[in-house]
Amino acid sequence: MNPESFRAHFDDARTARLAALADLGDGGVDGGPVCLHELDSPAARRRLRGADVLLTSWGAPALTAERLRDAPALRAVFHAAGSVRPLVTSEVWRRGIRMTSAADANAIPVAEYTLAAIIFAGKKVPFIAADPEAAYRGWSHLGGYGNLSNYRRTVGVVGFSRIGRRVVGLLDRLDATVCLVADPHADPAEVAAAGGVLVDLPELLARSETLTLHAPALPSTHHMIGAAELALLPDHATVINTARGSLIDSAALAAECRSGRLFAILDVTEPEPLPPGDPLRSTPNVLITPHLAGSLGTEILRLTDHTLDELARWIVGEPLRAEITPQAFALNA
Repeated sequence: MNPESFRAHFDDARTARLAALADLGDGGVDGGPVCLHELDSPAARRRLRGADVLLTSWGAPALTAERLRDAPALRAVFHAAGSVRPLVTSEVWRRGIRMTSAADANAIPVAEYTLAAIIFAGKKVPFIAADPEAAYRGWSHLGGYGNLSNYRRTVGVVGFSRIGRRVVGLLDRLDATVCLVADPHADPAEVAAAGGVLVDLPELLARSETLTLHAPALPSTHHMIGAAELALLPDHATVINTARGSLIDSAALAAECRSGRLFAILDVTEPEPLPPGDPLRSTPNVLITPHLAGSLGTEILRLTDHTLDELARWIVGEPLRAEITPQAFALNA
């Protein structure tokens, strides 16, 4: 992982726990573990040769066949972050190296951010706050925002993923909310147990006053929300994206928001960050945050704890709770 990730993940207590679980070799500064920021230098390759396990996070290089040739003893990789897509190659699966992710732990703050965004979308808070005169006119003079309410609203959740499931569960905090879910791989009974109703995407779009996206970035999901899909949304609907920017046709979304018909809260964009001159940067009715829904600050320690728990289970031969298989990898973000 990169140095900033290492400092965020490992305070004294978690460094001590890691040292109690595993042989850290020759150690690092002040007796701490060696943290490799790359895997290509002679020193890094020497460390790899004796490694049974890698703990990885943001900044870890891809585990290519060339790099894995220098890790003949490697049996498991425990990823203390969400997506493993930048890390995993076919050689990982060919070698039978076991892989886990802290995506379940990382889903917690993303779902929390999404719930907050849904609540703010109901009252159109970000968009009204952007109007410098709105606070002085009062709510009775607000027009063009639709029904400013979080009661008896319909929320559409696209993707019954780790985060999507959590969002569906959190929506029970809102009174009389109808939660629709669209996901071709979801089990209707599981969706119902979580508090949602499984429908197809066109029906979900036509009924959703707030749309929140939680699908993975795959070839099949690229621009899955385009001009035709956005046109199905009711007037004054809000689009929330905390998943991947590539799920939305940004130009089509910018056009709908510029018209005043739709609103958007985007924590991810395509590309990321948006370059100067991108239409979304100057489009009204759009709030953009810099990919901050995921774990930051002390939330990162939850990822470390999750990862060390998995390592502890692996050491004693217990089943792993967050293992990623090749089959699951094909559907994950």
